Amino acid sequence: MSNCAIVGINWGDEGKGRMVDFLTEYFDIVVRYQGGGNAGHTVINDKGKFALHLLPSGIVRDGTVNVLGNGVALDPENLWKEIQELRERGIEITPHNLLVSERASLLLPWHRDLDELEELRLSDKRYGSTRQGIAPFYSDKYQKKTVLAGELRNKNALKTHLYDLLEWKNLVLTQVYGADPYTFEMLEIWLQEFCEPLLPFICDTGAYLQKAQMEQKRILFEAQLGALRDLDYGIYPYTTSSNTLAAYAPIGSGLPTAKIDEVIGVVKAYSTCVGEGPFVCELFGEDGKRLRETGAEYGAKTGRPRRVGPIDLVATRYGVALQGATQIALTKLDVLSYMDYIPVCVRYRLDGTETDFFPFPGDLSRAEPVIEYLDGWHCDISGIRHWDDLPIAAQRYVTYLEDAIHCPVRFISVGAERSSIIIK
Repeated sequence: MSNCAIVGINWGDEGKGRMVDFLTEYFDIVVRYQGGGNAGHTVINDKGKFALHLLPSGIVRDGTVNVLGNGVALDPENLWKEIQELRERGIEITPHNLLVSERASLLLPWHRDLDELEELRLSDKRYGSTRQGIAPFYSDKYQKKTVLAGELRNKNALKTHLYDLLEWKNLVLTQVYGADPYTFEMLEIWLQEFCEPLLPFICDTGAYLQKAQMEQKRILFEAQLGALRDLDYGIYPYTTSSNTLAAYAPIGSGLPTAKIDEVIGVVKAYSTCVGEGPFVCELFGEDGKRLRETGAEYGAKTGRPRRVGPIDLVATRYGVALQGATQIALTKLDVLSYMDYIPVCVRYRLDGTETDFFPFPGDLSRAEPVIEYLDGWHCDISGIRHWDDLPIAAQRYVTYLEDAIHCPVRFISVGAERSSIIIK
Protein backbone atom coordinates (compact mmCIF):
# COMPACT_ATOMS: atom_id res chain seq x y z
CA MET A 1 0.00 0.00 0.00
CA SER A 2 1.83 3.12 -1.16
CA ASN A 3 -1.10 5.52 -0.59
CA CYS A 4 -3.99 4.52 1.65
CA ALA A 5 -7.00 6.32 3.14
CA ILE A 6 -8.54 5.24 6.43
CA VAL A 7 -12.13 6.41 6.58
CA GLY A 8 -15.32 5.91 8.57
CA ILE A 9 -18.16 3.98 6.96
CA ASN A 10 -20.97 4.96 9.31
CA TRP A 11 -21.71 7.85 11.72
CA GLY A 12 -18.17 8.27 13.06
CA ASP A 13 -16.56 6.75 16.18
CA GLU A 14 -15.86 3.53 14.29
CA GLY A 15 -12.26 3.20 15.56
CA LYS A 16 -10.25 4.98 12.85
CA GLY A 17 -7.61 6.24 15.28
CA ARG A 18 -6.69 2.78 16.51
CA MET A 19 -6.40 1.56 12.92
CA VAL A 20 -4.19 4.51 11.92
CA ASP A 21 -2.00 3.83 14.94
CA PHE A 22 -1.80 0.13 14.04
CA LEU A 23 -0.97 0.70 10.37
CA THR A 24 1.50 3.59 10.70
CA GLU A 25 4.24 0.97 11.05
CA TYR A 26 3.91 0.56 7.27
CA PHE A 27 3.73 4.26 6.32
CA ASP A 28 6.06 7.23 6.34
CA ILE A 29 3.50 10.04 6.57
CA VAL A 30 0.04 10.47 8.12
CA VAL A 31 -2.14 13.34 6.83
CA ARG A 32 -5.34 14.70 8.37
CA TYR A 33 -7.25 16.21 5.47
CA GLN A 34 -10.60 17.51 6.80
CA GLY A 35 -12.58 18.31 9.91
CA GLY A 36 -11.35 19.82 13.14
CA GLY A 37 -11.29 19.23 16.86
CA ASN A 38 -14.96 18.26 17.05
CA ALA A 39 -14.31 14.52 17.28
CA GLY A 40 -11.73 12.29 18.92
CA HIS A 41 -9.54 9.43 17.76
CA THR A 42 -8.56 7.18 20.67
CA VAL A 43 -5.19 5.45 20.49
CA ILE A 44 -3.92 2.87 23.01
CA ASN A 45 -0.37 1.52 22.72
CA ASP A 46 2.75 0.90 24.78
CA LYS A 47 3.02 4.64 25.49
CA GLY A 48 -0.45 4.90 27.03
CA LYS A 49 -3.97 5.91 26.08
CA PHE A 50 -4.41 9.08 24.03
CA ALA A 51 -7.57 10.89 22.91
CA LEU A 52 -6.45 12.90 19.87
CA HIS A 53 -8.65 15.62 18.41
CA LEU A 54 -6.61 17.62 15.90
CA LEU A 55 -3.27 15.85 15.84
CA PRO A 56 -3.00 12.98 13.34
CA SER A 57 -3.08 9.57 14.99
CA GLY A 58 0.45 8.84 13.80
CA ILE A 59 1.87 11.37 16.25
CA VAL A 60 2.56 8.71 18.88
CA ARG A 61 4.48 6.48 16.46
CA ASP A 62 8.23 7.23 16.41
CA GLY A 63 9.62 8.11 12.99
CA THR A 64 6.27 9.04 11.41
CA VAL A 65 5.76 12.51 9.91
CA ASN A 66 2.32 13.99 10.60
CA VAL A 67 0.66 16.63 8.45
CA LEU A 68 -2.37 18.84 9.03
CA GLY A 69 -3.61 19.64 5.53
CA ASN A 70 -5.31 22.68 4.08
CA GLY A 71 -8.76 21.09 4.45
CA VAL A 72 -8.53 20.99 8.25
CA ALA A 73 -10.35 23.46 10.51
CA LEU A 74 -7.20 24.59 12.28
CA ASP A 75 -8.00 25.58 15.86
CA PRO A 76 -4.74 27.08 17.21
CA GLU A 77 -5.93 27.12 20.81
CA ASN A 78 -6.91 23.47 20.98
CA LEU A 79 -3.96 22.37 18.84
CA TRP A 80 -1.40 24.08 21.06
CA LYS A 81 -3.03 22.69 24.20
CA GLU A 82 -3.03 19.19 22.68
CA ILE A 83 0.66 19.49 21.75
CA GLN A 84 1.54 20.56 25.28
CA GLU A 85 -0.51 17.76 26.86
CA LEU A 86 1.22 15.11 24.76
CA ARG A 87 4.66 16.58 25.38
CA GLU A 88 3.98 16.40 29.12
CA ARG A 89 3.33 12.68 28.64
CA GLY A 90 6.64 12.13 26.89
CA ILE A 91 5.55 12.35 23.23
CA GLU A 92 8.08 14.25 21.12
CA ILE A 93 6.42 16.83 18.88
CA THR A 94 8.68 19.06 16.81
CA PRO A 95 8.61 20.70 13.34
CA HIS A 96 10.31 17.51 12.14
CA ASN A 97 7.36 15.23 12.88
CA LEU A 98 4.45 17.72 12.72
CA LEU A 99 3.83 19.97 9.71
CA VAL A 100 0.91 22.42 9.48
CA SER A 101 -0.27 23.66 6.10
CA GLU A 102 0.18 27.37 5.54
CA ARG A 103 -3.05 27.21 3.53
CA ALA A 104 -5.13 25.86 6.41
CA SER A 105 -7.68 28.40 7.66
CA LEU A 106 -7.73 29.32 11.35
CA LEU A 107 -10.72 28.61 13.53
CA LEU A 108 -11.02 31.96 15.32
CA PRO A 109 -12.31 32.47 18.90
CA TRP A 110 -15.73 33.74 17.80
CA HIS A 111 -16.44 30.58 15.82
CA ARG A 112 -17.02 28.60 19.03
CA ASP A 113 -19.21 31.42 20.41
CA LEU A 114 -21.34 31.44 17.27
CA ASP A 115 -21.70 27.65 17.36
CA GLU A 116 -22.92 27.81 20.95
CA LEU A 117 -25.26 30.73 20.30
CA GLU A 118 -26.84 29.09 17.27
CA GLU A 119 -27.45 25.78 19.07
CA LEU A 120 -29.10 27.72 21.91
CA ARG A 121 -31.25 29.59 19.39
CA LEU A 122 -32.32 26.34 17.74
CA SER A 123 -33.27 24.90 21.14
CA ASP A 124 -35.09 21.58 20.63
CA LYS A 125 -34.45 21.79 16.85
CA ARG A 126 -30.65 21.77 17.29
CA TYR A 127 -28.40 19.70 15.02
CA GLY A 128 -26.37 18.17 17.84
CA SER A 129 -23.21 20.22 17.31
CA THR A 130 -20.21 19.58 19.55
CA ARG A 131 -20.01 23.39 19.83
CA GLN A 132 -16.39 23.49 18.71
CA GLY A 133 -17.07 26.15 16.06
CA ILE A 134 -16.86 23.86 13.04
CA ALA A 135 -20.01 24.97 11.17
CA PRO A 136 -19.34 28.73 11.62
CA PHE A 137 -15.72 28.13 10.60
CA TYR A 138 -16.54 26.39 7.32
CA SER A 139 -19.27 28.93 6.61
CA ASP A 140 -16.71 31.73 6.96
CA LYS A 141 -14.14 29.82 4.93
CA TYR A 142 -16.48 29.58 1.95
CA GLN A 143 -17.37 33.25 2.37
CA LYS A 144 -13.61 33.95 2.22
CA LYS A 145 -13.67 35.48 5.67
CA THR A 146 -11.01 33.46 7.46
CA VAL A 147 -7.29 33.84 8.13
CA LEU A 148 -4.78 31.44 6.57
CA ALA A 149 -2.13 29.99 8.85
CA GLY A 150 0.60 31.45 6.62
CA GLU A 151 -0.68 34.96 7.37
CA LEU A 152 0.66 34.62 10.91
CA ARG A 153 4.14 35.27 9.48
CA ASN A 154 3.25 38.85 8.44
CA LYS A 155 2.02 40.74 11.51
CA ASN A 156 1.19 44.02 9.77
CA ALA A 157 -0.92 42.45 7.03
CA LEU A 158 -2.52 40.13 9.58
CA LYS A 159 -3.52 43.09 11.76
CA THR A 160 -5.29 44.80 8.84
CA HIS A 161 -7.09 41.58 7.88
CA LEU A 162 -8.24 40.89 11.42
CA TYR A 163 -9.56 44.43 11.88
CA ASP A 164 -11.79 43.92 8.82
CA LEU A 165 -13.03 40.54 10.03
CA LEU A 166 -13.58 41.85 13.56
CA GLU A 167 -15.81 44.68 12.38
CA TRP A 168 -17.96 42.30 10.34
CA LYS A 169 -18.15 39.54 12.94
CA ASN A 170 -19.07 41.91 15.77
CA LEU A 171 -22.10 42.98 13.76
CA VAL A 172 -23.26 39.37 13.69
CA LEU A 173 -22.53 38.76 17.37
CA THR A 174 -24.25 41.89 18.63
CA GLN A 175 -27.07 42.44 16.13
CA VAL A 176 -28.13 38.85 15.44
CA TYR A 177 -27.46 37.14 18.78
CA GLY A 178 -27.25 40.06 21.22
CA ALA A 179 -23.86 38.82 22.40
CA ASP A 180 -20.85 40.81 23.57
CA PRO A 181 -18.42 42.01 20.87
CA TYR A 182 -14.73 41.14 20.61
CA THR A 183 -11.99 43.73 20.90
CA PHE A 184 -8.73 43.68 19.00
CA GLU A 185 -6.87 43.48 22.31
CA MET A 186 -8.62 40.15 22.98
CA LEU A 187 -7.44 38.87 19.60
CA GLU A 188 -3.87 40.03 20.25
CA ILE A 189 -3.75 38.01 23.48
CA TRP A 190 -5.12 34.97 21.64
CA LEU A 191 -2.56 35.36 18.84
CA GLN A 192 0.32 35.64 21.26
CA GLU A 193 -0.74 32.75 23.48
CA PHE A 194 -1.83 30.17 20.91
CA CYS A 195 -0.78 31.18 17.39
CA GLU A 196 2.81 32.37 17.77
CA PRO A 197 3.96 29.04 19.31
CA LEU A 198 2.71 27.27 16.16
CA LEU A 199 4.78 29.34 13.73
CA PRO A 200 7.69 26.85 13.58
CA PHE A 201 5.28 24.13 12.41
CA ILE A 202 3.67 26.12 9.59
CA CYS A 203 5.06 25.47 6.11
CA ASP A 204 4.22 24.63 2.51
CA THR A 205 2.98 21.11 3.17
CA GLY A 206 1.89 20.78 -0.46
CA ALA A 207 5.51 21.06 -1.61
CA TYR A 208 6.55 18.59 1.11
CA LEU A 209 3.94 16.04 0.01
CA GLN A 210 4.80 16.48 -3.68
CA LYS A 211 8.44 15.74 -2.89
CA ALA A 212 7.42 12.76 -0.77
CA GLN A 213 5.31 11.45 -3.64
CA MET A 214 8.25 11.74 -6.04
CA GLU A 215 10.38 9.84 -3.54
CA GLN A 216 7.69 7.13 -3.37
CA LYS A 217 7.06 7.67 0.32
CA ARG A 218 4.07 5.82 1.70
CA ILE A 219 1.25 8.20 2.72
CA LEU A 220 -1.69 7.40 4.98
CA PHE A 221 -4.68 9.76 4.72
CA GLU A 222 -6.70 9.99 7.94
CA ALA A 223 -10.36 11.05 7.87
CA GLN A 224 -12.56 12.33 10.65
CA LEU A 225 -16.13 11.13 11.33
CA GLY A 226 -17.89 8.81 8.87
CA ALA A 227 -19.60 8.71 5.48
CA LEU A 228 -23.05 9.34 6.96
CA ARG A 229 -21.78 12.65 8.39
CA ASP A 230 -20.52 13.88 5.00
CA LEU A 231 -21.88 17.31 4.14
CA ASP A 232 -23.02 16.31 0.64
CA TYR A 233 -23.91 12.62 1.01
CA GLY A 234 -24.72 12.17 4.69
CA ILE A 235 -27.88 12.54 6.79
CA TYR A 236 -28.17 16.27 6.09
CA PRO A 237 -28.60 18.54 8.03
CA TYR A 238 -27.31 16.29 10.84
CA THR A 239 -23.87 16.15 9.28
CA THR A 240 -20.53 17.78 9.83
CA SER A 241 -19.58 20.77 7.67
CA SER A 242 -16.83 19.13 5.62
CA ASN A 243 -16.41 16.20 3.25
CA THR A 244 -15.54 13.01 5.13
CA LEU A 245 -14.99 10.87 2.05
CA ALA A 246 -11.77 9.32 0.75
CA ALA A 247 -12.38 11.14 -2.54
CA TYR A 248 -11.63 14.44 -0.76
CA ALA A 249 -8.28 13.24 0.63
CA PRO A 250 -6.11 14.52 -2.26
CA ILE A 251 -7.74 17.97 -2.15
CA GLY A 252 -7.83 18.44 1.63
CA SER A 253 -4.34 17.05 2.16
CA GLY A 254 -2.66 19.50 -0.22
CA LEU A 255 -1.72 16.83 -2.75
CA PRO A 256 -4.43 16.97 -5.46
CA THR A 257 -2.37 14.71 -7.75
CA ALA A 258 -2.37 11.87 -5.22
CA LYS A 259 -3.72 8.49 -6.27
CA ILE A 260 -5.34 6.53 -3.46
CA ASP A 261 -4.33 2.89 -3.90
CA GLU A 262 -6.35 1.41 -1.03
CA VAL A 263 -9.31 2.62 1.04
CA ILE A 264 -9.73 0.93 4.39
CA GLY A 265 -13.26 1.50 5.62
CA VAL A 266 -13.65 1.18 9.38
CA VAL A 267 -16.89 -0.42 10.59
CA LYS A 268 -17.84 -1.12 14.18
CA ALA A 269 -19.31 -4.60 14.82
CA TYR A 270 -22.48 -2.82 15.98
CA SER A 271 -23.81 0.69 15.35
CA THR A 272 -23.14 3.86 17.36
CA CYS A 273 -24.09 7.46 16.83
CA VAL A 274 -23.35 10.66 18.77
CA GLY A 275 -25.72 13.59 18.51
CA GLU A 276 -29.02 14.29 16.83
CA GLY A 277 -30.53 12.98 13.62
CA PRO A 278 -32.08 9.78 12.26
CA PHE A 279 -30.65 6.50 13.57
CA VAL A 280 -32.92 3.77 12.28
CA CYS A 281 -31.52 0.82 14.21
CA GLU A 282 -31.31 2.47 17.64
CA LEU A 283 -31.70 0.26 20.72
CA PHE A 284 -33.45 1.62 23.81
CA GLY A 285 -34.03 0.45 27.37
CA GLU A 286 -31.94 -2.22 29.05
CA ASP A 287 -30.69 -3.69 25.76
CA GLY A 288 -29.30 -0.34 24.68
CA LYS A 289 -27.86 0.41 28.12
CA ARG A 290 -26.03 -2.91 28.32
CA LEU A 291 -24.49 -2.57 24.85
CA ARG A 292 -23.43 1.02 25.62
CA GLU A 293 -21.82 0.04 28.93
CA THR A 294 -20.13 -3.07 27.55
CA GLY A 295 -18.66 -1.10 24.64
CA ALA A 296 -17.82 1.98 26.79
CA GLU A 297 -19.67 4.08 24.24
CA TYR A 298 -19.06 7.65 25.31
CA GLY A 299 -17.78 10.40 23.02
CA ALA A 300 -14.00 10.98 23.14
CA LYS A 301 -14.50 14.73 22.69
CA THR A 302 -17.71 15.46 24.57
CA GLY A 303 -18.15 12.50 26.91
CA ARG A 304 -21.75 12.26 25.70
CA PRO A 305 -23.27 8.75 25.79
CA ARG A 306 -23.47 7.35 22.29
CA ARG A 307 -26.69 6.03 20.83
CA VAL A 308 -26.27 2.33 20.07
CA GLY A 309 -27.87 -0.41 18.01
CA PRO A 310 -27.18 -3.54 15.97
CA ILE A 311 -25.01 -3.25 12.90
CA ASP A 312 -27.00 -1.56 10.13
CA LEU A 313 -26.26 -3.31 6.84
CA VAL A 314 -28.31 -0.82 4.80
CA ALA A 315 -26.32 2.16 6.07
CA THR A 316 -23.04 0.23 5.95
CA ARG A 317 -23.47 -0.80 2.31
CA TYR A 318 -24.19 2.83 1.47
CA GLY A 319 -21.08 3.97 3.34
CA VAL A 320 -18.88 1.37 1.66
CA ALA A 321 -20.05 2.57 -1.75
CA LEU A 322 -19.53 6.26 -0.89
CA GLN A 323 -16.02 5.64 0.37
CA GLY A 324 -15.03 3.29 -2.44
CA ALA A 325 -13.71 0.96 0.26
CA THR A 326 -11.41 -1.80 -0.97
CA GLN A 327 -11.23 -3.55 2.41
CA ILE A 328 -12.82 -3.32 5.84
CA ALA A 329 -11.46 -3.03 9.36
CA LEU A 330 -14.11 -4.43 11.71
CA THR A 331 -13.69 -3.08 15.25
CA LYS A 332 -15.00 -4.06 18.68
CA LEU A 333 -16.06 -7.57 17.71
CA ASP A 334 -15.22 -8.62 21.28
CA VAL A 335 -17.98 -6.39 22.69
CA LEU A 336 -20.65 -8.72 21.25
CA SER A 337 -19.36 -11.74 23.16
CA TYR A 338 -22.02 -11.43 25.88
CA MET A 339 -24.93 -11.88 23.45
CA ASP A 340 -26.71 -15.21 23.00
CA TYR A 341 -28.16 -14.02 19.70
CA ILE A 342 -26.75 -11.06 17.81
CA PRO A 343 -29.24 -8.70 16.13
CA VAL A 344 -28.49 -7.43 12.62
CA CYS A 345 -30.46 -4.75 10.75
CA VAL A 346 -30.76 -6.35 7.31
CA ARG A 347 -33.29 -4.04 5.61
CA TYR A 348 -35.48 -1.02 6.26
CA ARG A 349 -39.26 -0.96 6.15
CA LEU A 350 -40.36 2.33 4.61
CA ASP A 351 -44.05 3.14 4.20
CA GLY A 352 -44.90 -0.55 4.37
CA THR A 353 -42.30 -1.69 1.83
CA GLU A 354 -38.98 -3.36 2.67
CA THR A 355 -35.87 -1.94 0.99
CA ASP A 356 -32.15 -2.68 0.83
CA PHE A 357 -31.28 0.85 -0.26
CA PHE A 358 -30.40 3.78 1.97
CA PRO A 359 -33.19 6.37 1.62
CA PHE A 360 -33.12 10.11 1.06
CA PRO A 361 -32.32 11.81 4.42
CA GLY A 362 -35.79 13.33 4.70
CA ASP A 363 -37.35 9.86 4.53
CA LEU A 364 -35.23 8.26 7.25
CA SER A 365 -37.55 9.36 10.06
CA ARG A 366 -40.22 7.02 8.63
CA ALA A 367 -37.90 4.03 8.23
CA GLU A 368 -38.04 1.06 10.59
CA PRO A 369 -35.36 -1.63 10.99
CA VAL A 370 -35.92 -5.21 9.84
CA ILE A 371 -33.93 -7.33 12.30
CA GLU A 372 -32.56 -10.85 11.93
CA TYR A 373 -30.46 -12.74 14.50
CA LEU A 374 -27.20 -14.66 14.25
CA ASP A 375 -25.83 -17.08 16.83
CA GLY A 376 -23.48 -15.67 19.46
CA TRP A 377 -20.22 -17.33 20.54
CA HIS A 378 -20.55 -17.14 24.34
CA CYS A 379 -16.85 -16.69 25.14
CA ASP A 380 -14.16 -14.06 25.54
CA ILE A 381 -12.28 -13.51 22.26
CA SER A 382 -10.13 -10.53 23.34
CA GLY A 383 -6.98 -12.61 23.56
CA ILE A 384 -7.29 -14.20 20.11
CA ARG A 385 -4.83 -13.05 17.42
CA HIS A 386 -5.47 -15.51 14.56
CA TRP A 387 -8.54 -15.99 12.38
CA ASP A 388 -8.55 -19.77 12.71
CA ASP A 389 -8.70 -19.45 16.52
CA LEU A 390 -11.96 -17.48 16.50
CA PRO A 391 -15.10 -19.43 17.45
CA ILE A 392 -17.04 -20.67 14.41
CA ALA A 393 -19.98 -18.40 15.29
CA ALA A 394 -17.68 -15.35 15.32
CA GLN A 395 -16.22 -16.36 11.96
CA ARG A 396 -19.73 -16.75 10.56
CA TYR A 397 -20.69 -13.29 11.82
CA VAL A 398 -17.71 -11.76 10.01
CA THR A 399 -18.24 -13.63 6.74
CA TYR A 400 -21.97 -12.83 6.86
CA LEU A 401 -21.11 -9.12 7.06
CA GLU A 402 -18.59 -9.46 4.21
CA ASP A 403 -21.19 -10.98 1.93
CA ALA A 404 -23.83 -8.41 2.91
CA ILE A 405 -21.72 -5.28 2.35
CA HIS A 406 -19.81 -6.62 -0.68
CA CYS A 407 -16.35 -5.82 0.71
CA PRO A 408 -13.74 -8.10 2.30
CA VAL A 409 -12.92 -7.78 5.99
CA ARG A 410 -9.13 -7.66 6.34
CA PHE A 411 -8.66 -6.51 9.93
CA ILE A 412 -10.66 -7.51 13.02
CA SER A 413 -10.24 -5.64 16.28
CA VAL A 414 -10.90 -7.61 19.47
CA GLY A 415 -9.57 -5.05 21.95
CA ALA A 416 -8.48 -1.45 22.27
CA GLU A 417 -4.73 -2.03 22.37
CA ARG A 418 -2.50 -1.69 19.30
CA SER A 419 -1.79 -5.43 19.29
CA SER A 420 -5.43 -6.55 19.57
CA ILE A 421 -5.88 -7.06 15.83
CA ILE A 422 -6.59 -10.18 13.81
CA ILE A 423 -5.43 -9.98 10.20
CA LYS A 424 -7.75 -12.08 8.06
